[in-house]
Amino acid sequence: MSSKFDTNPGFILAAPKSGSGKTTLTSAFLQALKDRGLRVQAFKCGPDYIDPMFHRQIIGVNSKNLDPYFSDRDQLRALYAGEAGERDIAVLEGAMGLYDGLGGISEEASAYQVARALHLPVILIVDAHGMGRSVIPLLAGFLQYDPEMLIRGVILNRTTGGFYESIAPVIERELPIPVLGYFPNDPSLHLESRHLGLKLPGEIDDLRQQTQKAAGMLGECVQIDRLLQITEAFCTDEAQQYGCGTDPVETPCPEADAKEADTMTEDAKTTQRNVRIAVATDEAFCFYYEDNLKLLEKLGAELVCFSPLHDEALPADIDGLILGGGYPELYAGQLEQNESMRQSIREALLGDLPSLAECGGFMYLHERLTLRDGNTYQMCGVLPGDCTDIGKLVRFGYIAVTEKKACFLPEGQSIRGHEFHYFDSSANGGDCTAEKPVPQKKWDCMHVTKRHWWGFPHLYYPSNEAFGEHFLAEARDFRRSE
Repeated sequence: MSSKFDTNPGFILAAPKSGSGKTTLTSAFLQALKDRGLRVQAFKCGPDYIDPMFHRQIIGVNSKNLDPYFSDRDQLRALYAGEAGERDIAVLEGAMGLYDGLGGISEEASAYQVARALHLPVILIVDAHGMGRSVIPLLAGFLQYDPEMLIRGVILNRTTGGFYESIAPVIERELPIPVLGYFPNDPSLHLESRHLGLKLPGEIDDLRQQTQKAAGMLGECVQIDRLLQITEAFCTDEAQQYGCGTDPVETPCPEADAKEADTMTEDAKTTQRNVRIAVATDEAFCFYYEDNLKLLEKLGAELVCFSPLHDEALPADIDGLILGGGYPELYAGQLEQNESMRQSIREALLGDLPSLAECGGFMYLHERLTLRDGNTYQMCGVLPGDCTDIGKLVRFGYIAVTEKKACFLPEGQSIRGHEFHYFDSSANGGDCTAEKPVPQKKWDCMHVTKRHWWGFPHLYYPSNEAFGEHFLAEARDFRRSE
């Protein structure tokens, strides 16, 4: 196999269900392929924030989300081609089970829909612990449910070499699928979870050692060369018919851009001038979609990172503020102790600094944060009310958010997002309506003014670029008024 494919090749690691070991094996593959000298690009199917953090820590490049609920087919293909085009191979980590989409009952927004949109092969990771021959009808069912014949290989996870040696020939004799190897059941490679998913990479002291060990085991137990050959053959064949995720992406002509820039009026140049947007980025606030940040930069934002945990105040000379999601509850004591930062944020927002706050950032704006153990901590005090861990999942799943009075969005339009939180607020707001597609439910949410958008939903800005355009327009107006 050459070190560089002619197309944008890649494969999706999926599974029959959550908890099958996708993240561990994805991390191992990223490390193993990187160790081979390949330039690897990682993606996560679905809205998850934490898995891309593992990808970034391992390969040292940003990992992107590919979500069919947030983006249509053409957008998915453009997002994939735009990132994978400069890499030797892409590894996509699926979400939940391969066919699990909206509400767990629809194929829409599933990893399989991503595979169909990009025409990429699927490698199925099956947790075979405690299984025998029953793994065969399980695989047969998944293959029968695959009309596009995208499932091109299987890896048996959490099993032994002896079982693999005995069952692999039987599987390959009875089913049209190669068994590419197995991965041992090693408790030392277990990635711990909490209610929102895996623990963050920074919380796992020996993550690097775990990853190197997993990559070594992968090289011994999985036929990586055979997998790459399958991927190359599949993508070469698919490229001739579909493009294999390589739809051409228009690139701007530098000469045309320069000519256009010369003809811009001074007023237009002033309008397009960058504005400085402070983005909370630390252990407590770290849930950001890469595409959101890239969109803001494309629209003229200079993003300035700061830490509500460690810095004394907001960065100087800023025109807007973003408080993203994360785990503020794990650092509630430190956030409370950093009184100067809380005061800096409170004064800035009371001074009408344009701002976005979602989930963890929204919680931080409240007067108080009450944890499950009953301890209460003072937060920024911008919103009158409490955020409390109520001990059960409050909201979970995809949503479309529509303003009751048009402000950030054009009249009647919505922006897509996702919710997943165990905290609830005594001041959830009622300026928007959130609608869940499956099952169909609606509820009021959000605090929205001309310059502020605060609430639990995590938004995907490219699903309605008007949202980012409005935010930066308000930031530019704020700069002119200073």
